[in-house]
Amino acid sequence: MSRGRFIALSLALDAVLVNAGVVVAFLVRFAGSLPRFNFGPYAGLVPLITVLYLLAGYVYGAYEPERTESAWAIVNVVVQAVILGSLLTLAAFYVAGPAFASFPRLVLLIAFPLQVLALLGWRLVVMRVSPITWPEQRVLVVGTSELATELAGELEHRSRWGYRVLGLVARNEGEASASRTAAAAPFPVLGTVEGLASIVAEREVDRIIVASPVALREIVEDLALTDESDVRVDVIPELYEIFIGTVDSIVADIPLMEITRRTVPAWFGGAKRAIDALSALLLLVVTSPFMLLASLAILLTSGMPVLFGQERVGKDLKPFRVLKLRTMVKDAEKQSGPVLAAQDDPRITPVGRLLRKFRIDELPQLVNILRGEMSFVGPRPERSFFVERYLQEIPGYRERFRIKPGVTGLAQVSGGYATTPERKLKYDLIYMYHQSLLMDTQILVETLRVVLTGRGAR
Repeated sequence: MSRGRFIALSLALDAVLVNAGVVVAFLVRFAGSLPRFNFGPYAGLVPLITVLYLLAGYVYGAYEPERTESAWAIVNVVVQAVILGSLLTLAAFYVAGPAFASFPRLVLLIAFPLQVLALLGWRLVVMRVSPITWPEQRVLVVGTSELATELAGELEHRSRWGYRVLGLVARNEGEASASRTAAAAPFPVLGTVEGLASIVAEREVDRIIVASPVALREIVEDLALTDESDVRVDVIPELYEIFIGTVDSIVADIPLMEITRRTVPAWFGGAKRAIDALSALLLLVVTSPFMLLASLAILLTSGMPVLFGQERVGKDLKPFRVLKLRTMVKDAEKQSGPVLAAQDDPRITPVGRLLRKFRIDELPQLVNILRGEMSFVGPRPERSFFVERYLQEIPGYRERFRIKPGVTGLAQVSGGYATTPERKLKYDLIYMYHQSLLMDTQILVETLRVVLTGRGAR
């Protein structure tokens, strides 16, 4: 049985059995009957009582398989949870007032052993018949200090939870050599931080735990420049890191802080896609007169083509053709090759300059949004020529391709026209790790302000 199925089963069975215990207690107390006068108050509070018992179970770890793997641990957790649940239920009846005074408190006393036996019984049976299976986590510990080896040992001790410690990674070659020659080195030293990305790829690492004061920035950026950027990275935090973050897990008494956690909720992607599609469809209808007028202006001043399609790199580094109204002279890069547009680029036509100022040339990208290639808000899509260069030159640049590109983004409303790719990347990453519907709305409002005032970047 997987961990998730155990938790779901625990919640469902506990909800049923704690109430079944109360019903049976009523039958015992009233010789096989359920008098309406006495049973009515309980029936009216069943949802609240169920929540209170499940809350009590949560408090004592009844839904954390790590804390209920032995028979004695299960007994301890269940008894404490049922006691707390009974006390909370009793308090609920007192708070509810005189209307619930007819509920016999003796019923809770009779229900207590019944609930303990029921909740304890099914857990012992399930753990006996179908023990929990844990997905394997292949772990690297960065560091060779006493703390690093202690952590590795604790994880190895918890191998039944799926942890598999592959070895340690030293800060430098000198530390690696010293550790390898140590007589009682409990774990192999697989290399140094400099070669961490290759170790991750070769050993199929799932998780890295940094237990040494190494250059954490270089570790994260090195991984971001490889195909191994999905690896989870945890750090044993120093005091200043605890001040700005939260401890995510504890191994023995060692706190760990995850620094690669995605903060976007699971529903966000679907909600954003639905909003994008509906809004793009509506805006295509509303802005079609403006696009028609702009197309006529381009046609009359510089001829065909009116529409300009250019290959860009989207989510997961997949290419697509972005659509725009043409704002430059025809064959603008015939002599120069691919170059980034400048603020006063001489290749931009007079009509094109006006269209760019008010972002009218971007309107055909509503079609890209409808196709699912782009979103309203996200990192601006770049051309493959520049992407290939930036992937080699800018640490962490690959990260921005985890999400769909956008018509506008935080970099576009925050930076100037000449903002460097490195600075734009920082804005893109800020958006990626903190994106929300509220943030999207704020960026769109700011974009509207930029469009109306004619300032800002592209």
